[in-house]
Amino acid sequence: MAEFLLELFSEEIPARMQVKAADDLKDLITKGLTDKGLTFTKAEAHSTPRRVTIVVDGLPLENNPAPIDKKGPSITSPQQALDGFLKSIGQTNFDKCVKEETPKGTFWFYREAVKGQPTDKVLTTIIEDALNKIVWPKSMRWKSSTRQWVRPLHSIIALFDAKPVAVDFALGGGEKSVIAGKSTQGHRFLSSGKIEVSNFADYREKLKKAHVLLSREERKDIISKQSQELANKAGLKIREDEALFEEIVGLVEWPVPLVGEFEKEYLDVPQEVLISTMRGNQKYIALLDATGKLSNKFIVVANMITEDGGKQVVAGNEKVLRARLSDAKFFWDQDRRQKLESRLPALEQIPFHHKLGTVRDRVSRLHSLAQEIAELLGYDGKAAARAAELCKADLTSGVVYQFPEVQGTMGRYYALHDKEKPEIAQAIAEHYKPVGANDTCPTAPVSIAVALADKLDALVGFFAIDEKPTGSKDPFALRRAALGVIRIILENKLRVSLSMLFQKSYQLYGGKIKNLRPEADVTKDLTQFFTERLKVALKDQGVRHDLIDAVFAAKADDDLTRVVARVNAVQDFVKTEDGANLLAGYKRATNILRIEEKKDGTSYSGKDVKEALLAEEQEKNLFTALNASGGKIKSDLEKEDYKSVMSGMSGIRSAVDQFFDKILVNAPDAQLRANRLSMLASIAGTMNEVADFSKLEG
Repeated sequence: MAEFLLELFSEEIPARMQVKAADDLKDLITKGLTDKGLTFTKAEAHSTPRRVTIVVDGLPLENNPAPIDKKGPSITSPQQALDGFLKSIGQTNFDKCVKEETPKGTFWFYREAVKGQPTDKVLTTIIEDALNKIVWPKSMRWKSSTRQWVRPLHSIIALFDAKPVAVDFALGGGEKSVIAGKSTQGHRFLSSGKIEVSNFADYREKLKKAHVLLSREERKDIISKQSQELANKAGLKIREDEALFEEIVGLVEWPVPLVGEFEKEYLDVPQEVLISTMRGNQKYIALLDATGKLSNKFIVVANMITEDGGKQVVAGNEKVLRARLSDAKFFWDQDRRQKLESRLPALEQIPFHHKLGTVRDRVSRLHSLAQEIAELLGYDGKAAARAAELCKADLTSGVVYQFPEVQGTMGRYYALHDKEKPEIAQAIAEHYKPVGANDTCPTAPVSIAVALADKLDALVGFFAIDEKPTGSKDPFALRRAALGVIRIILENKLRVSLSMLFQKSYQLYGGKIKNLRPEADVTKDLTQFFTERLKVALKDQGVRHDLIDAVFAAKADDDLTRVVARVNAVQDFVKTEDGANLLAGYKRATNILRIEEKKDGTSYSGKDVKEALLAEEQEKNLFTALNASGGKIKSDLEKEDYKSVMSGMSGIRSAVDQFFDKILVNAPDAQLRANRLSMLASIAGTMNEVADFSKLEG
């Protein structure tokens, strides 16, 4: 068994692309190995800013390809089909083929044992195929070449059993091919010359001596531990930011955390703005004091060891940051000279969508919709209307123009400066929430109303102009908006009709927007869209999608809180012994019904059961149990007492079991048979009051 090592050494790869590219390349390589009959014991992917590395261990020296076993056409097929088959197997006649009988007739078969090849020869094809197939989010192309790569490629290591594999990749900024060998380079500044390697262990060790840590986890651990030590020394703590740490890891091959600082006067600027510019533009780690407030110290992770201990690196970064913070403070001071409300006319200059008007038009709709939603939920309608009116005004501010990621947040600061009510300012900050699966939902009444209005207006508007998400395309983030609405409703246990909200939003577009789809069509499509999004949301919580289908099939309902309560109740019920047995009885009943109804050409109804024809004790008991439970289940459903509903369902389990144990449904007597089939329909009908259990899988 032998080892295969592959390294692609290039100019700096964007941090966000490195891990996926390494994993994708590993998948392509390992799939290629498997397809060619090569087994292996382990495969790893590594990445740094300048290299993507794959190592595969436990490979045989020769592959063991699967034999060819290809079915051809029938022996009576037209000559054209026969010739096509011969061409596909590289033969001119059927001498190497055999005839075999099958249930569909006699067919030609071609079988051939494939001789193994040396693994290094097979690897050549696998590597070049993988390099051609890998897809980068953004690529570069050079001169007349049609091949693309993320950045100029300088060298390739391709070693199998310590010997070079023949690989030729025509890329790298010119017409000259990059030919694989056994050498690479270390750190751009902390090493010089080529490094020749013989295997992965040798490669990793020599890179480390050349100031390159191949392992992302090792680089991340150094950044985390050394940054924490620096923070502790300054009496501060690190602001947790996993995404930033992951990005920094992809920017350095030899991490060296250093502490910098900026003038305290800049702390007058809202800390969200300061953190945004440090994080987004410079990739600095923010430090907080004991109270959780932003400190004027920060950590920069250099990719360099300097003779002065990093003093010049820190000074240079402080200078860059000072310029950014100076801009932020200037705009912050300027923006507060103008009231938030006075910015509303400027929203006329910002388009929302060419078919849906400007942001000012949108704010007018949000003003009305937020008020209606608030009053519907028993909240302060006037406060919601005011918050909605001001929620987009900060888009015209200087700070948001420079730092778009703090929109909403800055609106809150400006509103508080203008002496708006705290709940209004809070709603302005929170109306975009939740912006992702890990974001929090608004819980304050005014915030809830404005956040719902913001998302519903977008959903209804884009569906009304037929700009719905298709496949993987969702340019207006409508799936995220729908999930946001669902989360706000469920996490706050709101009792509201989605259809009513869609209709209220649609009506606010009025006659101002031309060529809208009919309201009924928009509502129908949005209801279906939300049903699918609800399945996604509940699936993340471990709820089966078929349970949602079963509840919706039993009764159309657009009160999401009620729907989820029923889904959870059904899920808990089918996990119990009573639920599992009753579900088995339900499926037995519906299967018999389906077969017999098809045979008889009629349908049986639970309403047609004749008590006088109940001959056996078990069917009488079932009749009594169904009558008693049926009424109670309906009553409990209306009261939304789902625990009691499921108790009622459990109450018929024993009677159903005894019925199937003792009663012959297809009795010789036609009247008795028909009555017993109607009893089966009664079982299904009673259970279907809760959910359509035929939708459940398994």
